[in-house]
Parts: sequence; C-alpha cells; structure tokens
Amino acid sequence: MSTGNARSDASGTTSIENVDMKLEVVIVPVSDADRAKEFYGRLGWRLDQTPPGIVQYTPHGSGCSVQFGPGLTSATPGSGNSYLVVSDLQAVRKALVAAGVEVSAIFHPGSEGPVDGMDPEGRSYFSRATFRDPDGNTWLLQEITTRLPGRIEAGPTSFGSASDLAAALGRAAAAHGEHEKRIGQEDPNWPDWYATYLVSEQTGAELPS
Repeated sequence: MSTGNARSDASGTTSIENVDMKLEVVIVPVSDADRAKEFYGRLGWRLDQTPPGIVQYTPHGSGCSVQFGPGLTSATPGSGNSYLVVSDLQAVRKALVAAGVEVSAIFHPGSEGPVDGMDPEGRSYFSRATFRDPDGNTWLLQEITTRLPGRIEAGPTSFGSASDLAAALGRAAAAHGEHEKRIGQEDPNWPDWYATYLVSEQTGAELPS
C-alpha cells in the first residue's frame, strides 16, 4: 500500500527508506543574474518559467534544475561545485568549446593525482573535465555509461534524452557484435539481448555476454 509518495513495508508501516524524494533544484550562487543567464543559456539549457526574481535552467536530459537570483542564497558567488553526468565526454566537451565555453583538458584520477586524457580502460566515473561559469562556480563533467550496482533502481530505468538512448544503443550494438562472434552465428533474439544490456548498463547489473 502507498500513501502519496510514501510506500509501506511488509508490516504496513511507512519508513523513511520507502519515501520517494527526487532532487528538484540546486541553487547556484552568482553575483550578476543577467550575466549568469547569458552563460547558462549558451550551454543550451532550457529556461523555465518561474516567479519574478528567480531564474531557472534545466540541463538537457536532466530531471534536476538550477536556480539563481537575488536573495536565493547567502553562499559566496563562485563557491558552487557540482557534477554533470554525460555519456560521451569527448563529444560534450567539443560542443561546449564550440559554444564559447572554456573547458579544461580531459583527465582521469590516478594513484598520485589527476592524469591527462581519457581513462585508458574506458571505465565509467573516471574520465572527467571541468568548466566554470562567470562567477567561478565549478561544473565537473563526468562520463558514466555503466552505473555501479544499486545506483539506479531497475523499476524506473529510463533515458533522459534521445541522444542518451542513441549512445546506449550504439554501445549495445558493439557489444552484441562481440556476442555474435563468440557464439559463431547470428542471434535472432537480439531485441531481448539489447533490452537486457540497456537495463543492466543503467542499473549496474552484470552485462549479458
């Protein structure tokens, strides 16, 4: 049984672990809302309708938005530090640079600190780049294609945009090609294989072989 967005456990008691809470907005501390508005608009983010004095942008494919405006936060302008998840870091970096955004070189964490270039093993969560808005708020771009186990529940598995789905289908196609090489024949049941691959990649489950 559920009440609102709260789900009851087996005993019929609603516990905090079963209450759905979705992150909706992150406040970005800026000193000049008009200047920030120009910058975030240049990123291609959607400008949402809001009450007067509040500016809200939503990144393409994101369920969470950012807001800024006078009196929204007492945090020092430029002190924000947030992550943006992308499925193809190199393509996103190229698009940002083309839009006039200064983006760092791509790097990945090493045993003694950041190392230049994409993660050589192509691991999710490792390849990164950063950019800053005019106030100095930092945005870290992190490439994630396969989630850690349990990070995403299997039930609401979905894709935030057509480009994310297209990228995932491309990875599934490449993996399925290797699958057919291993079995030595064409796989007529490829739709089920693709579906299993896409869900497993998002939820962190073991990928089909």
